Amino acid sequence: MTVTRFAPSPTGKLHLGHAYSALYSEKVAKENNGKFIVRIEDIDSTRCKQEYVDCIFDDLDWLGVTCPDEVLIQSTRIDQYQLASEKLLSLGMLYPCFCTRKEIASNSDAANGELNNGNNSLYPGTCRNLSDEEVSEKIRKGTPYSLRLNSARAKEKVGKVYWNDHLSGIHEVDYDLMGDVVIVRKDIGTSYHLAVTLDDDFQGVTRVTRGLDLFDSTHVHRVLQSLLGLDVPDWFHHKLIKDHEGIRYSKSDQSLPLEQLRESGVNAEEIRKDFGFN
Repeated sequence: MTVTRFAPSPTGKLHLGHAYSALYSEKVAKENNGKFIVRIEDIDSTRCKQEYVDCIFDDLDWLGVTCPDEVLIQSTRIDQYQLASEKLLSLGMLYPCFCTRKEIASNSDAANGELNNGNNSLYPGTCRNLSDEEVSEKIRKGTPYSLRLNSARAKEKVGKVYWNDHLSGIHEVDYDLMGDVVIVRKDIGTSYHLAVTLDDDFQGVTRVTRGLDLFDSTHVHRVLQSLLGLDVPDWFHHKLIKDHEGIRYSKSDQSLPLEQLRESGVNAEEIRKDFGFN
């Protein structure tokens, strides 16, 4: 059975890009007599707010998206993320990183660019070769640390693996593109990468629908699936919806929220028609 999902983070209000993703995901499920689910990805406790959760459900209702009775709240699964990180540690796939963002930025080649959602610059490997004594001393002093994936070791263990996107076809995992990405953040005890991979498997998602801005994240998720023995879905990385100036909608840029469109008298049917979802 085809299972799709819409999984917003309540760190701000939904915009037209979210509307497209939700409507497309629901459409695929209906066309395949499948199942559409909603998940609230609220692990970032410093930025997520209940008012945004409430607004998400109001927006979905306005769009005519049928929200299932049971909605998975990501913050209820912290224990599962911890168990998975412990497994990865036991496999020797993770190592502690004590670097601050400022230190990473000063030591990274600017040509490295950024990976996935902008939270993880490609890491220069500063902490990868710390001795056990150095690691123990930093931990003893209470130095905060994240846990990074040793991509070289992951490549040795996993080898060549592939993933399928319904728009662009088969892709081979690029370990160099991933770098030693953060798998457990120092502030929340997990990461987007780990949580979303585990949750998609837990909920039986067979097609992950999301924007092209998260395309590169799939390399990380596919490796985690192999390391943790999880099922592998297909993906659909849809186009990014842009405003009249050609700028993609984004929470960080405070794009026009659906709530404001709704309150201004815009009809949701017009949005569905513009997107071709009527």
